[in-house]
Amino acid sequence: MTKNSFFNEQKEQSLIKARIVEKYFWAWAKVIISKVKGSSSVQKIAYVDLFAGAGRYKDGSKSTPVKVLETAIADPDMRNMLVSIFNDADVENVNYLQQAIDSIPGIENLKYRPQISKYEVGEDIVKTFQSMKLVPTLFFVDPWGYKGLSLQLVNSVVKDWGCDCIFFFNYNRINMGLNNDAVKEHINALFGQVGADQLRKRLKTFTLTPQERELTVVEYICEALKEMGGKYVLPFRFRHEMGNRTSHHLIFVSKHPKGYEIMKEIMAKESSEQTQGVPSFEYNPATLQQPLLFELTSPLDQLESMLLDNFSGKTMTMAEIYDQHHPGKPYIKKNYKTALSNLESQGKITVHSPEDKKRRKGTFADDLKVTFPVKQ
Repeated sequence: MTKNSFFNEQKEQSLIKARIVEKYFWAWAKVIISKVKGSSSVQKIAYVDLFAGAGRYKDGSKSTPVKVLETAIADPDMRNMLVSIFNDADVENVNYLQQAIDSIPGIENLKYRPQISKYEVGEDIVKTFQSMKLVPTLFFVDPWGYKGLSLQLVNSVVKDWGCDCIFFFNYNRINMGLNNDAVKEHINALFGQVGADQLRKRLKTFTLTPQERELTVVEYICEALKEMGGKYVLPFRFRHEMGNRTSHHLIFVSKHPKGYEIMKEIMAKESSEQTQGVPSFEYNPATLQQPLLFELTSPLDQLESMLLDNFSGKTMTMAEIYDQHHPGKPYIKKNYKTALSNLESQGKITVHSPEDKKRRKGTFADDLKVTFPVKQ
């Protein structure tokens, strides 16, 4: 498939990807606006898409730029505060994108007209972002392959308050490029020189299954992002139509736990399957049961065991347990409430309600205090 043919028809995977970005943009903007309106003299937020594409597919369906702008137009605060920047190096894409944006109903109601440019993404753009103190920005990076995507690019945006990044990680092309000298410079930029060399060495030294190789590659990029300052990193995997191999990942990067929690809930809802209520954090058209990345392998009963081990002898609220334990794990808040309810019914923990509150039957409120027994 050529780059231009990509926009002929919207695939289900592209729809899910656009929906994740659109949902997060709305939730992120609402949180940020509430903070900015009360404490900042700069009443702006921004959305930046450096590989924006044509705006619409040839079949007429909307891609991410149009969906984000429609979301902003529908909200009074976003209409007045959003600065949007769209870029694509392809002149034809830029022309189609301009037409798609101009045709959005109500586009004239945005206080700041969307900016469209046609630059090749590289070191100059990175240096520009590095030299600026950005307003709160949601940064979307969706390159056709991996050219232009780098650790420095992501970090140049997420370095500032309120700035998060969502980027497309083309596992297949990156996996093939790891030992290809012709694209070594791009791979080094993506993982960092040291990280890329360490990854190549590990892949050569150990005999890995395809699943283990994928796990290793994605772990390296996530750890590299954390070392650069992106404390919270969350991957969402997309499978090919037959469900037998990975197509790509969508990776979220943030410095704030609230953004991480919001995106986790969004990705959980877009997951194609759940086990014991625990989301898979992948979209698999064939809905095959597949192992997950990182610690994304544990069903709910394993969460119960982890809680008993990790919090042995402690008394904490439900909210404190969740905040401390969920980063890096597949569980969302309702999973913790279910697990704690199960442990309570089994008599393995003691639960206390605040003195001034009456507990409703069948609920597990955030302020309930849980006492875990000392592990023998």
